Amino acid sequence: MSLTKLMSKNLITLEIDDDLGKAKAIFDQHKIHHILVLNDKELAGIITDRDIYKHLSPTIGTKNETPRDNSMLQKKLHLVMSRNLITTSKDATLNEAVLLFYDNHISCLPVVNELMQPIGIISWRDILKVIALQYRQKLVEVK
Repeated sequence: MSLTKLMSKNLITLEIDDDLGKAKAIFDQHKIHHILVLNDKELAGIITDRDIYKHLSPTIGTKNETPRDNSMLQKKLHLVMSRNLITTSKDATLNEAVLLFYDNHISCLPVVNELMQPIGIISWRDILKVIALQYRQKLVEVK
């Protein structure tokens, strides 16, 4: 099975000089766990919802928020994002993607073109969904 059928093509991206506040707002607004970070149009890094919450105080947005808490929202993404990128091409198979997830202990896999521009993303949840649906189909065939 080709990754083009599985990957999400509706990408939400930010630029490396955007701040944590912008990323937090996107995570709060959308049900996603990864944002691709670009330098111009090229993939430069990934930031996860976990990265955001590791760097921000739990008091942000509450009556206990301090000026220091608020200033952390101004921190630039390039200071926090993961730069050690594991990527794949649209021609990769599901089995190849599974090995990349397993071997590299990653939770998402950006799909890029030859210019390192993102064209899609697949998460471990997407892979788990495929496996579950295939298993469910086998159960139906057995009955």
